[in-house]
Amino acid sequence: MTTAGLTQNPPQSALMRPKQTIQDITDWQGVRAFVRVDFNTPQDPGTGAITDDSRIRATLQTLQYLQSRGARLIVASHLGRPKGKVDPKYSLAPMIERLRTLMPGVSILAAPAVVGAKVVAMAEALEPGEILVLENLRFEAAEEANDPAFARQLGQLADIFVNDAFGAAHRAHASTTGIAAFTPHHVAGFLMAAEIEALSQVTYHPKRPMTAIIGGSKVSTKIGVLNQLIQTVDTLVIGGGMMFTFIKAQGGKIGNSLIEENWLQSAEQLLQQAKTLGKTLVLASDVVAADAFSATAHTRVCLANDIPDGWMGLDIGPESIRAIQSAIQASQTLLWNGPMGVFELAPFAEGTHAIAKTVADWTKNQQGISVLGGGDTVAAMEQFGFSPDQFSHVSTGGGASLEFLEGRLLPGIAVLDDVDSAVS
Repeated sequence: MTTAGLTQNPPQSALMRPKQTIQDITDWQGVRAFVRVDFNTPQDPGTGAITDDSRIRATLQTLQYLQSRGARLIVASHLGRPKGKVDPKYSLAPMIERLRTLMPGVSILAAPAVVGAKVVAMAEALEPGEILVLENLRFEAAEEANDPAFARQLGQLADIFVNDAFGAAHRAHASTTGIAAFTPHHVAGFLMAAEIEALSQVTYHPKRPMTAIIGGSKVSTKIGVLNQLIQTVDTLVIGGGMMFTFIKAQGGKIGNSLIEENWLQSAEQLLQQAKTLGKTLVLASDVVAADAFSATAHTRVCLANDIPDGWMGLDIGPESIRAIQSAIQASQTLLWNGPMGVFELAPFAEGTHAIAKTVADWTKNQQGISVLGGGDTVAAMEQFGFSPDQFSHVSTGGGASLEFLEGRLLPGIAVLDDVDSAVS
C-alpha cells in the first residue's frame, strides 16, 4: 500500500503550473468579484461567540486589496455542518460582525440567504468598494452536491471568481469548483497564492537538506503523505502515536501504545523504501510512557521499543527530542505536520513544545524555510503561545494541506486560470 493511489496523481507539471492571482486582473473598478473565503471559525458552544478569528484575519489582505480598488465584493463561506438546511446556530452573522470590526469604515452588508431574488438584487445594487456576505453556503444541500444549477446561481452574482479558501480547496463543491463553469475568469486570492507557493516549495523544489517532521495519531491518515515525502526529503521524522506502528513493524515491544495492525505492512514497506532511497528515517529512541491515558497517570521514560506491558507511550523522550533538534539544525527546509505526543495533557506536551520552540528559533535565526500544517499542529502552537509569524508559513488547511502534500491536484486549485491564460 506504500504507493497505492500515487500513480493516479497528476504529473508534477500540472501541479506546478502557476496560477493567476487577483493581481493579474488590471482593473477591478466596478467589477463584481465572488470571493470564496473560509470563515469556518471556532465558536463558544454556549454563546456562539467567536473564539478564534484567525481565519477571518487571513483573508483581510485579499478583501482589502479588492475593496480599495473599487471592486464590488460578494463574499461566501461555509460554517460547520448544517446538513443542507437553514440552522440559526450556523449563521454567518457573528463572522459578519467581526469582519465589520476588522474593516472599519467599509460598507459590509449581510444577505438574507445564499441565493434568490433578494440576493441577486443586493449583488446588483452594490456600489464599488461595498461588500455583500452571503449566508452559510451549506444551508443549501446543492453546495456540497456541486449541483450545476446552484453553481450557475452563484456564478450569475459575479463577473470574476476569486478563490481564497485553501482550507476548502480539496472539496469539489459548487462554490469552489462548480462556479468556475459560469464565470469567465478564476483567480487566486493572496491567501490561496501563499498556500500554493509555500506548499509547492517544500513538496517539489526545497532547499536542501530538507527535513519533514510528521506526527499525529494514525498511520492510516498520513501514509499517503509519508509515501510522497520519502521521495523528496533528506530526513523524515515520524512522531506521535503513529510511530508505534513503525516501531512494532521493526519488532519492538510497544506495550499498550496505539497500534494500527492493518498498517504494519505499509509501515514495513516505507521503512524499506527509505533504506533503498538512502533517506534518513528518524523514529523515537525513547518515550514518555504512562500506565493510563490520563494527566494524573504514573509516568516513566523508557526505550521506545521496550515499553512494559500495561504501559503506553504518550510522548517522545529527551533523547528523541535531541535527535530531532539535531535534524532541524542541519536543515535548510522544514515541514512539520502533526504533534509529537498527546500535547493536550501537560505531562506529555514537552516533546511537541520543544520541537515547536526549536523550529521557531531556527526560523528566527534565518536558518531556512519552515512550513507548518495540520489542525492539531496549529492548535499546539496556540496552546504553547506561539504566533504564526514565528514561522515562515502556517497553513490554514488541514485536509487540503495533506492532500496537497500527497501530490494531488486539489479541485479548488485546478479550476484557477493558469498565468499564461488571456486576461481581459
